[in-house]
Amino acid sequence: MKHTTAVSGLQVRHKSLGRRMLDHWQIYLLLLPAVIYFIIFYYWPMAGLQIAFRDYRVSKGIWGSTWVGMKYFQKFFNHPQCWKIIRNTMVLSLYTLATFPLSVIMALLINELRGKRFQKTVQMVTYAPHFISTVVICSMITLFMNQSTGLINNVIEMLGGNRVDFLGTAQYFPHIFVWSGVWQGMGWSSIIYMAALSSVDSSLHEAAEIDGASRFQRCIYIDFPCILPTATILLIMNAGNIMSVGFEKVFLMQNSLNLSTSEVISTYVYKVSLTASGNDFSYGTAIGLFNSLVNMTLLVLVNFISKRVGETSLW
Repeated sequence: MKHTTAVSGLQVRHKSLGRRMLDHWQIYLLLLPAVIYFIIFYYWPMAGLQIAFRDYRVSKGIWGSTWVGMKYFQKFFNHPQCWKIIRNTMVLSLYTLATFPLSVIMALLINELRGKRFQKTVQMVTYAPHFISTVVICSMITLFMNQSTGLINNVIEMLGGNRVDFLGTAQYFPHIFVWSGVWQGMGWSSIIYMAALSSVDSSLHEAAEIDGASRFQRCIYIDFPCILPTATILLIMNAGNIMSVGFEKVFLMQNSLNLSTSEVISTYVYKVSLTASGNDFSYGTAIGLFNSLVNMTLLVLVNFISKRVGETSLW
């Protein structure tokens, strides 16, 4: 009897789902192009991941290439530079992630500015660098930090110091990479928090002001809790990309002198798989797949911790 009831209930649910799809077919029709796009350009190409487990040759194709299993994963982990590359990637990613609160602080500070025109001017000035291309940013870094003619070295020399080869010294690379990124992206990142702050009920501030709360106290106890869920979601998403350091900027700032701290997974994959001297597609795919699996694991782990601690998560 119970089994019959369960089956009938399942049939009802299936019928109701089919009925809903028929009743709202226009919505599903609008959704169809997006589904087709993701299937063709995202899910179907995933079949190519098997290259990581094959000795891929262009002449033989994916299916005709010999299956070699974990050969290229072992090749990467046995490479003498493997753990240095992973370490460099982690250092740049964690260093960048450590600057995450700066965008929150900037949004809170801008929100406290008096005068709408002045506030909007500050917003424009801070997020304008986001629209400068990576190539231009790296060119500016090279010009400003040039050992012979750079502005920074000119100032150091004026103050009685010695000129420094910033881009040719490996220990400076992580700092230059991260803080130039903070300058470029902090203002843009704060826009999301500004949008969240605009939804804060003004009556909360009025009540707190009547009770004698200072601007700092209102900022900490009213504004910050309101944007905390948004900040948590963005932190989870950033944590999921912890092994994905941007290729373009690292590659453009990289040279033979700072290679010991600037060689990351993305630049290494490019060199071994997409250059004339490398051209090893299977090896590059294996490294990329390892990188993606680590990112996915971290995303799930951070999301789980966030859900257990603060009840805020992606799913």
